Amino acid sequence: MADIKSETQALFDQGLNLRREVLGTEYVDGSLARANEFMMAFQHITTEWCWGYTWGRPGLEKKTRSMLNLAMLTALNRPAEIKLHVKGALNNGVTVEEIKEILLQATVYCGIPAGLDAFKVANQVLEEEGAFKEAQA
Repeated sequence: MADIKSETQALFDQGLNLRREVLGTEYVDGSLARANEFMMAFQHITTEWCWGYTWGRPGLEKKTRSMLNLAMLTALNRPAEIKLHVKGALNNGVTVEEIKEILLQATVYCGIPAGLDAFKVANQVLEEEGAFKEAQA
């Protein structure tokens, strides 16, 4: 039983480091701080399996994972998550031009309503982050 706990803790620790690196320490630590006992179960599974296990695997670079996430979140029409992952994509080296191309590709396959929501929220984040100014420089 101790081995399972130590493996789970290792996944959590790795996931926590990756979450902070991609999404920002303020966001991640705030999510954990606001979690009550009920929501902490979700925080653990997200940190351990999404971030520790999946994002921690060596098969894809973080930039590629971010690009995939933007496309999949567009397909699922999840604007709140797109907003979060646009910031993460920028942190992982995805350019404004690449984000635009990802969203155009996803729009064609997922539909105009999903693409419109994705473009709106991505535009908001890119403006807030000053990414358009950086792209023009």
